[in-house]
Amino acid sequence: MTGTENGQVFLVLGPIMLTLLLTTVPVVRSGKVLVFPVGGSHWVNMNILVEALHAKGHNVTAIRMADSLYIKEFSPHYTSINLKTEGGFSEELLETYASRVLGIIREDSIWARLKLEMIMWKGYLGMLEVESKMIITMFEDQQLMQTLKDAKYDLILTDPAMFGGVLLGHYLKLPIVYNVRWTVYSEAHFVIAPSPLSYVPVSMLELSDRMSFLERVKNVVLYIIPEIQLAIMITPTYDALCERFIGPGTSYFSLVQGADLWLHRADFVFEFPRPTMPNIVYMGGFHCKPSKPLPQDLEDFVQSSGEHGVVIMSLGTLFGQLPVDVAEAIAEAFAELPQKIIWSYKGKRPSALGNNTLMMDWMPQNDLLGHPKTRAFVAHGGTNGIQEAIYHGVPLIGFGLIFDQPSNLIKMRVKGVAKNVDFATVDKDSFLKTVKEVLYEPSYRENMQRLSRLHKDVPVKPLDNAIFWIEFVMRHKGAAHLQTESHKMPWYSYHSVDVILFLLSAVSLIILIVYMVIKYFCCRICMRKTKNKLQ
Repeated sequence: MTGTENGQVFLVLGPIMLTLLLTTVPVVRSGKVLVFPVGGSHWVNMNILVEALHAKGHNVTAIRMADSLYIKEFSPHYTSINLKTEGGFSEELLETYASRVLGIIREDSIWARLKLEMIMWKGYLGMLEVESKMIITMFEDQQLMQTLKDAKYDLILTDPAMFGGVLLGHYLKLPIVYNVRWTVYSEAHFVIAPSPLSYVPVSMLELSDRMSFLERVKNVVLYIIPEIQLAIMITPTYDALCERFIGPGTSYFSLVQGADLWLHRADFVFEFPRPTMPNIVYMGGFHCKPSKPLPQDLEDFVQSSGEHGVVIMSLGTLFGQLPVDVAEAIAEAFAELPQKIIWSYKGKRPSALGNNTLMMDWMPQNDLLGHPKTRAFVAHGGTNGIQEAIYHGVPLIGFGLIFDQPSNLIKMRVKGVAKNVDFATVDKDSFLKTVKEVLYEPSYRENMQRLSRLHKDVPVKPLDNAIFWIEFVMRHKGAAHLQTESHKMPWYSYHSVDVILFLLSAVSLIILIVYMVIKYFCCRICMRKTKNKLQ
């Protein structure tokens, strides 16, 4: 064909092709999304989804508690509804709690560990009490509830680490989407998906998916004990709220398991392989992004490291300060390294701090992790930081202090990308030895770069995938076809206990009948022989 003929064909077929293309793209009208978030690092994740939904043209309304620090009252991305009560998840409370925890860990004794468990449970129950009061106050505010009903939202996006959003979603009869890794009870999979304890380690335990016999015993025991504690101490409170505001016969577990979609903040580059469910969508690393240029003064400092590169350290929002002896030991160890150090720290400046160390109240963590001169990341082991390290291919030195941090780091150690520091016994020499091993043993960096390639080798970016599924729920007014009936079954039916008992009873009955028949005929034969002898 000539150029003119090609142009004529394009003019004819172009509009047709464009029309066909547009018909294949799902069309979503501007939706109304109600967000019931959790504060702290949970909001850091949720806010990314909020901004992405706003960018797609959706109207977002966020409910915030009186003690919300991270969740701002005014934002260009959402409209806020301000509750008059606290939510029990204040950053100030968590920082005070974290400081006490660090002191107890440093005691390094069995009694200290028991004390730590007691403090954790006491703090948890205190938060539960505050949250329950918040829920009751919110639901008894008839004007607020009527406003929420009249708004006619398309769905509720919530974090089941607290129960208020779950309860509100069912009360308003809205499709429910979770931004989740943890529920009130445990890691999300344990609430909705089959979790064989033979190779699925319980949350918070430093176990891998290749457990010895004794480790499997530990895994089962430490699964049962918290289940009993939660059933006694937590479930009755939540079940009472369900009965009060949703109706008789409802329970915490039935409501939590009844969500349409679980957007899970992990993937199987991070997690151990395990059973999953159709309505779990993995979006691990959805908050990760390519690094941006550093401020000039910070870039100059990084470049001054030469061939040795940079080590960065951040222990997250909760651990801005460390015990004085630990901070001094870390500073002294850093001073002996040829690398430049960038340390995010809000505590008192250690006297042993070397000239190679830059201490900052806050640092652009993602941009530093993505810098080609960054050699290692000293971290507490939170999910967000680990996934950023995976994204950028930077090996880890982990402390693993509380909550999910130890179990997060065991996943990284098994994959050969991290080395742990024992916070209870850490000193200058042990810390320096650990950092040097990660810096100078090539396998740590090579393994982490392999994980980075695996994480990025996906057909759709995690954030785009998450937004697609949120809009999917809007388009179809839920995702009931992805939900199993398991959450509606009593525990004995789910585990087929009733079937097993029935089959055992049937087999026992058959054995008994056979035994009785044999016994009857044996008795008849014996009686006949006896009768014959008497004759």
